[in-house]
Amino acid sequence: MATTEPTWKPFERHGNLTTQSDLPDTVFAFPKQRKEPLTDASHVRNSVARFDQVIDVSDADRALAFANIEKAADYYNVDLSETSWKQLGAHPQEHREETARKGAETRMRTGEAEEAARKGAATKERLGIAEEAAQKAAATRRREREEAQSDQEA
Repeated sequence: MATTEPTWKPFERHGNLTTQSDLPDTVFAFPKQRKEPLTDASHVRNSVARFDQVIDVSDADRALAFANIEKAADYYNVDLSETSWKQLGAHPQEHREETARKGAETRMRTGEAEEAARKGAATKERLGIAEEAAQKAAATRRREREEAQSDQEA
């Protein structure tokens, strides 16, 4: 079996918040899809934890991603016990939507959702995109109401 050569290269920019679009393809575990950035040890551990949640990728993409994760893990001194991407899983979790719904309900019940909304609004305000985000949210709510009404009428 041929080994996949990693494409990952270190990229570190500290201080200012960078957006995903600022990063080169070579910093991602899945460079073609620009998924799972590997910019520090925390992101490497996160990409391992979320590996099976990445959807719409081929086995070859997963092999490349794992090679990139291995290279980044070595660079950032992250212990990686897995020796193959198949040990990380290949398919999204079976009950992903149900789990997400339960998590959202818990966040609503505990008040964490409200705190997250406040933080998100503050970030959007700081980045100067609050008005644009509000317009998009209003358009989405309007569309959802219209779809719900058309479903009820049908």
